[in-house]
Amino acid sequence: MTGLSRARVARRIAAGAAYGGGGIGLAGAAAWGLLMAEAQLARRHVGNGATAHVPNADGLYGAAYTVPGEPALRLTMLGDSTAAGQGVHRAGQTPGALLASGVAALAERPVGLSTVAVPGACSDDLDRQVARALADPSRVPDICVIMIGANDVTHRMPPTRSVRHLSSAVRRLRTAGAEVVVGTCPDLGTIEPVRQPLRWLARRASRQLAAAQTIGAVEQGGRTVSLGDLLGPEFAANPRELFGPDSYHPSVEGYATAAMAVLPTVCAALGLWPAEEERPDAARREGFLPVARAAAEAASEAGTEVTAAMPAGSRGPWALLKRRRRRRVTEAEPERSAQPS
Repeated sequence: MTGLSRARVARRIAAGAAYGGGGIGLAGAAAWGLLMAEAQLARRHVGNGATAHVPNADGLYGAAYTVPGEPALRLTMLGDSTAAGQGVHRAGQTPGALLASGVAALAERPVGLSTVAVPGACSDDLDRQVARALADPSRVPDICVIMIGANDVTHRMPPTRSVRHLSSAVRRLRTAGAEVVVGTCPDLGTIEPVRQPLRWLARRASRQLAAAQTIGAVEQGGRTVSLGDLLGPEFAANPRELFGPDSYHPSVEGYATAAMAVLPTVCAALGLWPAEEERPDAARREGFLPVARAAAEAASEAGTEVTAAMPAGSRGPWALLKRRRRRRVTEAEPERSAQPS
């Protein structure tokens, strides 16, 4: 599918979500019948979250940066198993811990991490997760990271419904005062046991949803990062290294790769990224595009950021597409003796 075609599909899905439209199918009924038959075969080989193990990573990171009277930054992780860190064994290996330690190092401030993400969650669980994240009005997160979408595809949730729930979540968090970064649906077409034609259909559905998620999130004031790296090209090239033991969830190296992709955007949202990095760099093919085109390009290239840039014009809202330089993040354990602020 070309970038323009993907942009048109993404725009239709996002419009359907905004105006309460029904499900715009990601594939025809016959294709989905084949998809489900192939999926049953794949499930025999893939541990798709049946035995959930999620280390408790909540706590304070960067405690050495504590200054009396200066509160810690608050980071909340929302979404599914990839946001929670299913598949790794230590707290410091989860994406939340990696992001919290990375932000703490760059900000030179402690970061309190809270995780409300749930393995197996679809986008319709975001309403409940947002309520948990905002339960205490005096402790609104400074930044929320949402990773969601893979289960929406595998559970055949209509993409308009998926995007509607995500857009609502971003809007509620932004209204409360939190910055929001969304890691869009990863490329499910590279899960190792999945064969053709399921692989092609999964990739097509994943990228369509990722592009539509970008439009919905950006229009509500969030930023997005394509998570194709999470289950995408790097996983396809190095499946033994970057997939976990169940061949579905990322390994330690896989989560670190995803965290490196998201960290620059999280820091930019918090005003921590160098000012010169905020200007689009033509050499890296960055620039201003209609949001649907930016969303389609991002869905095809992992690690690409999209954020709102200009008021809507004749071609709809515009966005800034960036390919930020990544910073390496390393495993860190929380200071269990301190509570997040």
